[in-house]
Amino acid sequence: MRKSELRYAFAKSIPIMFSYIFLGMAFGILMNQAGFAFYWSGLISLIVYTGAFQFVMVPFLSAGTGLVTVALTALAMNSRHIFYGVSFVEDFCKMGKRFPYMVFSLTDETFALNSTTEFPIHMNKRNLMFYIAVLCQIYWVIGSVLGGIMGQVIPFDFEGVDFCMTALFVTIFIDQWRKAETHIPALAGLIFSMVFLLLLGADNFILPSLLLSTVVLIFYGQYKSTNIDTKGAEDHE
Repeated sequence: MRKSELRYAFAKSIPIMFSYIFLGMAFGILMNQAGFAFYWSGLISLIVYTGAFQFVMVPFLSAGTGLVTVALTALAMNSRHIFYGVSFVEDFCKMGKRFPYMVFSLTDETFALNSTTEFPIHMNKRNLMFYIAVLCQIYWVIGSVLGGIMGQVIPFDFEGVDFCMTALFVTIFIDQWRKAETHIPALAGLIFSMVFLLLLGADNFILPSLLLSTVVLIFYGQYKSTNIDTKGAEDHE
């Protein structure tokens, strides 16, 4: 069963694999251009693994930026994980020794994949989530190391490679839109993101848009739950 679960997790994570390997390569090349050997790229991807923030770390490392600045920047850039990570707390808490790693390895892509995947009933859902998390980090580490090596021996222009991340999110959004019973969550996230992007700019729109989207979803969830309870009571009568 474990082998079949691993194969299933791998099949589901293939779109992320292509995105992560290319983005990891871009990170490795940037690290190499900043004067760091390829193994530093792999090490950072193993112990930091924050996606976009790793790109921000490159100039920080080169300039010797203070730890407080690095920590605050990391918190600001990754604060969104606090919001969507809540939906997996119950699953993660029941995963025993895997719990710390699941929290550490949660990314936008693994969250989206685990949220949209219809896990087979004959397979262990938490095993599949764990395998997906491990595989995704492996892809990222491999890409980082490859990029560091390639940056040393082959000159490449990787301008625009980060668009594959945008393309991945667009694909996930369309898939969720087609499968969802209601489009309220998608519309809330889209509208608030656009509004705050226009008001605050690309560097500051994520946190407020997440806050308002979360509030809307909480009220919508309560409203839907109340309607279900009311309908159930009426049917019972």
